[in-house]
Amino acid sequence: PSLFDSPGERYLKTRQSVQRFTVTQLGKCCSDTENDLLRYVVHSYNFFLFPSMLGVSDVEFTLSASSIQFLSHYGFDYNKFLKDGIPYMNEVQEKILRQHLLAGSWTFHRAANRDVLRKVIDEVTCWIAVAEEEETMILQDLSDYHVLEVQLVLRQALQNVWTEPLGNKKVMVKKVSPQHRQLLENSSCDPCQTELILLSARGFTNLFQILVEAKKPLVGHNMLMDLMHLHDKFYKPLPESYEEFKRNIHNLFPVLIDTKTVTKSMKKNYLFPRVSSLSEAYAVLCSSLNPKDPLWPVIALASDCSRYAEKESPHEAGYDAFLCGSVLLMSAHLLLCRSTDDAVEADPSFSQYLTALAEHVNQVNFIRGGVSSINFSGEDAPCHRPPALVVHVQGWPGLNERQIYQEFKGLCRFDVRRLSKNQFILLSNKYKHVRLVLRDYKHHPHLRVSVYSHWRHSPRVNCLLQVSGIVALWSLLAFVLGGAPSCSL
Repeated sequence: PSLFDSPGERYLKTRQSVQRFTVTQLGKCCSDTENDLLRYVVHSYNFFLFPSMLGVSDVEFTLSASSIQFLSHYGFDYNKFLKDGIPYMNEVQEKILRQHLLAGSWTFHRAANRDVLRKVIDEVTCWIAVAEEEETMILQDLSDYHVLEVQLVLRQALQNVWTEPLGNKKVMVKKVSPQHRQLLENSSCDPCQTELILLSARGFTNLFQILVEAKKPLVGHNMLMDLMHLHDKFYKPLPESYEEFKRNIHNLFPVLIDTKTVTKSMKKNYLFPRVSSLSEAYAVLCSSLNPKDPLWPVIALASDCSRYAEKESPHEAGYDAFLCGSVLLMSAHLLLCRSTDDAVEADPSFSQYLTALAEHVNQVNFIRGGVSSINFSGEDAPCHRPPALVVHVQGWPGLNERQIYQEFKGLCRFDVRRLSKNQFILLSNKYKHVRLVLRDYKHHPHLRVSVYSHWRHSPRVNCLLQVSGIVALWSLLAFVLGGAPSCSL
């Protein structure tokens, strides 16, 4: 991310990353008040996800070494991710799968599956050649994926068999007549109906669709990339248009609350300590900022979700979802209490908390960019940041952006972009850094630093002025020469 990025430019950058990587884990936390008291009973869930392997094309994704190391440090269960991950797919992938199911063009792209299926087909083909009609055999020790795939492949390859799952990773195969097979296929009890296969292939996407239909507030922390993954993995591939992405998300989730935006605002208006992570915000709200208010919201994990009450699990998705919901409730309570001169007399309802959070609704944090947040329910706010600086290089040939960055790095942090051959633009998100550089580089022998002015420093404006000057000069010459007296012989 760069301070030079507009929201649209940042979206295009992040879009490339989101399309390459997969979601390994997703946390969901929901809560409700208990007996009309200010006690929130929390149900927190942790889902391991893996791209659906039902379909006509193999899904490819990227795993970065740093991410693997980070997750391993915090105890991520890769076996559960790879072996038991819940499948998911977006609407485009589902449409393609549906078309191939209806056309009967079921194919597999995984060599391991092909080996298993080849063995099964050979076994069933040898058996069916000598079996009597209505006779059955049992296929055992199949994986969850193979239970469905074996049935589809056998039915496609052999017209005189019928299959049914038996549970415990077993499949029953029966020899039937073609007429009987046709009756069974038209039965509502067929476990391999297209809609049932699609239901299985959608996996977690079914829950995503329920959340969309519920239209409940969606809360996250620094949630821009989360929203992009939700769109790309469970709804539709990310569009090229930033504005279209915003419209789609707003239609899916009309109420968004980013706790990073909320706590950033509290830092400025309520002297909230500077925190860099969700866990730090949670710790601060649980300790030093808890005013011992009898109406302070009590947040308790439900009895069937008590693991997080006994042990912290940082960076596990379900635990982070719990922290995020807790930060929201505690922040909202502080905002509600400080929005009025009088103490809150009655138990505040969640709707009162939403009212206190109104200015932050649909404002998603924007990390190191031209704006502080993205507005998902309207136009983004104009940029408010310290003025850009221009560095004019004299007597120091061959300087590049990296060297300019290293030059100022020891003093303060700037983002650097080349403006022309001997000029660079510096951007910072702190006014004190701008003042510091203007002061310390006032008499530098090779670097002249000044505040950027569009009319003075923009290459386009300078080019336009030069062209305009040339045109004006030629016009003047034409006028002078054209107005001189002519001579005749």
